[in-house]
Amino acid sequence: MSTATILSRAAEGLSAPAVSVEIHLSQGLPGFTIVGLPESTVREARERVRSALITSHFDWPDHRITVSLAPADIPKAGGRFDLPIALGLLVATQQLPSSATANREFFGELGLDGALRSCRGLLSAVRAATQANRLCAVPSSQLGELARIPQSRVLGAPDLLSLCGLLKDQDEVIGVPTQPACAPTISTDMSNIMGQAAAKRALEIAASGGHHLLMSGPPGAGKTLLASALPGLLPPLAEDDKLDLMLMRDLLGMDLEAHRPFRSPHHTVSAAGLIGGGTRALPGEISLAHGGVLFLDELPEFPRRVLDLLRQPLEDGSVAIARAKGTFRYPCQFQLIAAMNPCPCGYAGCKDPPCRCQGDSITRYQNRLSGPLLDRIDICVPLERQDSALLLGHVEPAESSNEVRTRVESCHKRQLERQGCLTRHLSGADLLQYCQLSAPVKDWFTRACDRLHLSARSVHRTLRVGRTIADMVGEEQVTEEALLEALGYRPRLTS
Repeated sequence: MSTATILSRAAEGLSAPAVSVEIHLSQGLPGFTIVGLPESTVREARERVRSALITSHFDWPDHRITVSLAPADIPKAGGRFDLPIALGLLVATQQLPSSATANREFFGELGLDGALRSCRGLLSAVRAATQANRLCAVPSSQLGELARIPQSRVLGAPDLLSLCGLLKDQDEVIGVPTQPACAPTISTDMSNIMGQAAAKRALEIAASGGHHLLMSGPPGAGKTLLASALPGLLPPLAEDDKLDLMLMRDLLGMDLEAHRPFRSPHHTVSAAGLIGGGTRALPGEISLAHGGVLFLDELPEFPRRVLDLLRQPLEDGSVAIARAKGTFRYPCQFQLIAAMNPCPCGYAGCKDPPCRCQGDSITRYQNRLSGPLLDRIDICVPLERQDSALLLGHVEPAESSNEVRTRVESCHKRQLERQGCLTRHLSGADLLQYCQLSAPVKDWFTRACDRLHLSARSVHRTLRVGRTIADMVGEEQVTEEALLEALGYRPRLTS
């Protein structure tokens, strides 16, 4: 046989289009050509495959070799095609029976000694292969992680020679998925946070309804500490969100985590780093925070044009990155927690030490945040500097994160049973249906919104927060007390 076809897959964001690796051996001067839009990493496969075959005690064909990666209009990158090319050569030279590779897909980079090395982005390829009801052969170092795909059949081997032996064996040894710990990770326990009762209340409301939160206060007031406590208040990730997060982390070559992420990028992050992008259109920080928390400390220090890019993902829960070779869409259902100082020196409103800012510097500082961005933040809470006597003295232990999480899980369950989603995701007719107001409360709320000049988006977000507060106490209707507290959380930064 002088031809062979091996199945594999390319990488396009979270999708994995099928690729047929076709091998043809012909007479003529020995040569090796790869066609089908290969990038440099794929073109370099010739030397890796040749050395791997020789060191694995196989014969290198003394023919003119043509490798076609079809379809030809899909760019191919990475070392994942080394293994299918090597197996195709073995099948074409009859060193491996064609039945050993039938209806199977292969991925892996080859070392010069024939070892199989891990590759990025194979999780999406295994998912697509599983949907096509095919077995996948992968490096054994990735076997446990890739076998997490539900109903997947994954075969792992440490090197090319061992894989060929497994392929000839009729009894397939399928990998067992690793079982990561799914318990919520508590980096900061609520019981370790002294004082700040109002901020703790706002944090629990944010956790109960999935709302975005902005904390404003002087340096050292505990903004970062409070933000780091939020993941410990949330229930474990849903299976769909967990899989999406694992796909994106695998695409970037990161460890696969099973708990809610907490991402805290520095304020010097670029637009591509925060939203996603680059030449390969990779996911950014907002997608890596999918199902978890995106914490932006020193919010006004971020470039305004970068922050304004958050407006669409905050509304849609996904981001589309357009490039010449296509549009890549990544999920980003994150919870935004932001922190900022009230002024450039950080002590506006404090008596000791007094604020050193002069003129309209406070207004200019706060105007770095655009109105449309603030309009998308549900809860804004000011923090005060804590008294040293409180921090150093003996105080009664506060509630732990486990106790608060029990209430949050109960609130989530109530919302999911009633409306099928968390309150933050309610919109349009669903919002009016589930945020029911009695006639007196509706008249009062209408007058309050007109007096405060709230935009339509602000009215809706206030209703959502009020719905969450009512759920926390088990109220069927949104009460005036809940709406009054929700109105108190509207952004009002300028002193």
